[in-house]
Amino acid sequence: MTIQAWWQQPAAPVSESFRQQALERQNQLTKPPGSLGQLEQVAVQLAALQQRVQPVIQQPQLVVFAGDHGVVAQGVSAFPQAVTVAMLSNFVAGGAAVAVLARLHGIGLSVVNCGTVTPCEHLAGVIQCPVMPGTQDFSQQAAMSPAQAQQALRIGAEQVERLHAEGCDLFMAGEMGIGNTSAASCLAALLLQQDVVALTGPGTGVQGDALSHKQQVLAASVARAQPLVSSPLQALEQVGGLELAAMCGAFMRAAQLGIPVLVDGFIATASALLAVQLNPGVREWLLFGHRSAEPGHTALLQALQAEPLIQLGMRLGEGSGAAVAYGVVQKALALHNGMATFAE
Repeated sequence: MTIQAWWQQPAAPVSESFRQQALERQNQLTKPPGSLGQLEQVAVQLAALQQRVQPVIQQPQLVVFAGDHGVVAQGVSAFPQAVTVAMLSNFVAGGAAVAVLARLHGIGLSVVNCGTVTPCEHLAGVIQCPVMPGTQDFSQQAAMSPAQAQQALRIGAEQVERLHAEGCDLFMAGEMGIGNTSAASCLAALLLQQDVVALTGPGTGVQGDALSHKQQVLAASVARAQPLVSSPLQALEQVGGLELAAMCGAFMRAAQLGIPVLVDGFIATASALLAVQLNPGVREWLLFGHRSAEPGHTALLQALQAEPLIQLGMRLGEGSGAAVAYGVVQKALALHNGMATFAE
């Protein structure tokens, strides 16, 4: 008898009864049925997840997971790795885009170091959980060992457990790590069994010859890893990132604990696909915030049969797209709960 890994435990149940009751409420509101489009669908989905006809969100939380990537040594990014820790400082100081949005919307913001190359123990306000000082260069070898991958998955799970104990009722995850669009592109290529070149975009702003070089490096990386991958977990070990693993672990644990998840852009969605492939029950607990400008995002969304709430040409990461989309979720619930019914 094999012992189930923690992430294989089932996701929390979803109530079809409350989904139906919420749908009936939508059809009684003073508007033509379906006229509010996706706003109606969001409210109904949250009703099924929260098991209440009129769902509410009172404690939204967003965690930014950070990690560095060894493949940066191959010249795939426009920025040096020192920027990762500089941005962590910016997050906790409140100057980053996601910090501004979190303040605006009353979203709790946490920052977690999963493994940066530059030490950052001196940064007050950063939760320190480093697995290793950045991943290995996955163009040459596996990004991490099986034990390191599992440790990184647990970081995400533990952060969600902490937030669950504090009453979190909507979870969002962001990421920071120079080179992480490269990791997400390779992970997506292996999980989707698609050409990595078609999934690879500018990331931090790589263009022209530099983009062609990035695509060549990633194609070679996937070709190296492919024969060694026979499971989603092995794809993570070969080409993933510590922060991608932590996000994946967080999404799976949120679903198990009954916390709805609002997924950010390309990198977060690669982690979400990994979570769903590891535990298919997680899919019901995911809402999708936005459609990124990164070319690989559409392929990931299609694989997850996901319709994001907004499309603004964003490609910043950090959880910024999810934080913007949270405003739409708030409006969806305000309309669902606050509009009069025809009977009223």
